[in-house]
Amino acid sequence: MRIAVLDNDRSQAELICQVLSSAGHICHSFQTAKDVLAQLRKDSYDMLILDWQVVDLGGAEVLRRAKEKLPDNAPVLFLTTSSGEDDIVAGLAAGADDYMIKPLRRSEMVARVQALLRRAYPAQNGAEQLQFGQYVFETRPGRLLMDGIVLDVTHKEFYLALLFFRNIGRPLSRAYIHEAVWIRETAVPSRTMDTHVSRVRNKLQLKPENGFRLVPVYSYGYRLEKLGA
Repeated sequence: MRIAVLDNDRSQAELICQVLSSAGHICHSFQTAKDVLAQLRKDSYDMLILDWQVVDLGGAEVLRRAKEKLPDNAPVLFLTTSSGEDDIVAGLAAGADDYMIKPLRRSEMVARVQALLRRAYPAQNGAEQLQFGQYVFETRPGRLLMDGIVLDVTHKEFYLALLFFRNIGRPLSRAYIHEAVWIRETAVPSRTMDTHVSRVRNKLQLKPENGFRLVPVYSYGYRLEKLGA
C-alpha cells in the first residue's frame, strides 16, 4: 500500500519509511504539514501517519485537511511524545484511527499499520479472488477472467488492471502507477506505460458497452471509470 508519513524529524520520518518499505509498502516522508497537504492534492495515498506535534500546523487541523483529500476509508495513525490522556483523546476525537507513543518500536509499528490496512481494505489482504462485475482476479495464480473466460495477460498487465479496478473512479498519477507496478525499475519510458495501459484496455474490452472506461487524465495519469455508478 502507499503510505504518507509526516514528521518534523527527518531521521524519524526516514526510519518509519525504511521500516514500512521493508514490510512491502511504498512510503513517502514529509517534514512539514504544508508539504504533505500539497502532495495529497496531487497524488493518491492509502494511509497517513502523522506526528501530532508538527510545527507549522496543529495535528487536528492537519488531520481535518488531509481527510478531505484521502480516500474515505484511508486510515490515519498519529504519533505523540506524550502518554497523557488529553493528547490521545484529542487525536482520536479528531478522526484518527490509532496512535503510537514515541519512541517507536519497529515491530509494533508494522503490526499496527498492517492491522489498520487490513481493516480498511479487507478485499485487498490475502484474498485469492477479487471480483469486479464480469471481471475476476485470482491473485495467487495471477489469473484474470472475463465472463468466466481466462484472458491472456502478462504479469504486469494483470497487476496494472488490478490496480485500476482497486481504484475505480480515482485518478492515478504516472508516479503512482510506476511505483505500484514497475516497483524497482527506475527508468520506465512513458511510452512503455502507455503501451501497457492500451493493452489492458483492449484485452479487458474496457469500453462503455461493458460498463467501464479507462481514460487518460491530462498531464497526470489515468482513471478507470465505472459507467452508471
